[in-house]
Amino acid sequence: MMQPQQRVLWFRRLALAGAALAAVVIVLGAWVRLTDAGLGCPDWPGCYGHVFPRAGQGFGKALHEMIHRYFATTLGVVIVSLLSWAVANRKIRGQPLAPAIALFVIVCIQGALGALTVTLLLTPLIVTSHLLGGMTTLSILWWLSMEPERRDLSERERGLRKFAIACLVILIMQIALGGWTSTNYAAVACPDLPTCQDAWWPRHMDFRDAFVLWRGLNVDYDGGILANPARIAIHLTHRIGAVVTGTALITLGLATMGRATTRRLRRAGMLLILAVLLQICIGLAMVHWGFPLALATMHNGGAALLLLALVALLRSLWPSPAIAMVPLGHVDRPR
Repeated sequence: MMQPQQRVLWFRRLALAGAALAAVVIVLGAWVRLTDAGLGCPDWPGCYGHVFPRAGQGFGKALHEMIHRYFATTLGVVIVSLLSWAVANRKIRGQPLAPAIALFVIVCIQGALGALTVTLLLTPLIVTSHLLGGMTTLSILWWLSMEPERRDLSERERGLRKFAIACLVILIMQIALGGWTSTNYAAVACPDLPTCQDAWWPRHMDFRDAFVLWRGLNVDYDGGILANPARIAIHLTHRIGAVVTGTALITLGLATMGRATTRRLRRAGMLLILAVLLQICIGLAMVHWGFPLALATMHNGGAALLLLALVALLRSLWPSPAIAMVPLGHVDRPR
């Protein structure tokens, strides 16, 4: 019979598998959006009334959309399994229950947002909310998969907590801006770098129209409806946000490396800096080579990687001395 600590261990392992699957779902979602396959299946949850798209006109885009749905459905099954496991073992010390319930609620909301994405014809607010929901799912699964440390933070380490939380808020806002840029087809509005439309501050920008969150029903957003001045305003805002976010995260990484008293926390700070530098390189390459599909998809994956690195750092800043901890690779065998 499985020992209590083994059960907590397997819960974390399943959460880790779920985090990996959530990352795949996020990248596939970006791939669907960037290949204009968001309406490849005009109905939900099937595709033209079928579980598998039928061959014919538009089959490629329909297949892209359904592959994303298949992976998302599998992720939903994993999350339901985590909730069932958590409820069954809720009396075991160290078994998280509230996050598993939160995950289940989020995946239900995600299913509704996925349906609304199709029925509301790619409304940017819905698609961006769907992206943020996916990132939230990924973050919670990643948090649950990591072993909490049994120790007390030093005074200098405790000072990093508020800064790290502020950086998380900044990163979430930047990811939302990225989703808004993509869903409004504003990525190619500034084809040059470091300027935009050959100017540091383009003269013709429409910020008022750029950030209207809701424009009513029965509006088809496939291909975008905004004029170029509004798209330029969105893109430039995203670039400014990237500078602010990158500066904040690199500063946090350096401060963490300087104040850390454990190898794990120091490594988390270093990985955060590397993730920021990687995302910067992808962004620069994407503009330089004219926004190729592969790099644009990698840019979304890079945002997920940034979030994972920051959540790992936060987990290291949140030790749980009261929890009976089980190393991910260790199982106590019954004597």
